[in-house]
Amino acid sequence: GINAEDMGGGERVIPASNIPLVTLGAFLLWIGWFGFNGGSVGSIASKESADAVALTIMNTNTAGLAGAILVGLYMHFRYNRLDITMVLNGALGGLVAITAGPDLYNIYTPILIGAIGGVLVIFGVSFFDKLRLDDPVGALSVHLLNGIWGTIAVGIFASNGDDITLLGQLKGVAVVGTFAFVSSFVILFIINKIVPLRAEKDEEMQGLDVEECGLEAYPEFKRAY
Repeated sequence: GINAEDMGGGERVIPASNIPLVTLGAFLLWIGWFGFNGGSVGSIASKESADAVALTIMNTNTAGLAGAILVGLYMHFRYNRLDITMVLNGALGGLVAITAGPDLYNIYTPILIGAIGGVLVIFGVSFFDKLRLDDPVGALSVHLLNGIWGTIAVGIFASNGDDITLLGQLKGVAVVGTFAFVSSFVILFIINKIVPLRAEKDEEMQGLDVEECGLEAYPEFKRAY
């Protein structure tokens, strides 16, 4: 595959092709999160369950807002501009972070959880870039780091000393992480041996839109090579 040395070295950011669609997609995810988290309560048939759904949805929204606002403030004061793609990733980071237990917190804790989620997105993106991991949309920072943080946050802010403990949450992170990595590695390794997953270098340079569909997806873009 193509690496940074092939393209002249250094980190090469892949710009979004359509910022309005990126924003729309993020907001659709945000709205969908209300159904995902709210529906996870499992019932709305009683006052108690309806209250739990309402609390869940409010806490979900609060965490997303906190992540977006913190990243927006950081980008403004650090770079004197609002990078909408980073702001949206901050929102998604906050939403991921709250998902482990949105019904377990009061109405204020999600502000802190979401804000920390935004911080993890900010520093996670640059961290994975330094590791030279190909993550053009910041998915590792949003989902991996904040999935771990959100799971640990339950043990910190909602521990009852019985079925919810910090140690138990840490064990959960280790067990699920190990299972997900090993099983994914084995399955993808086998598939790659049968049907190679990586496109050839010349196909990557030409673009899979041309190779697979016979069309330029973005004919108005001028090629840089």
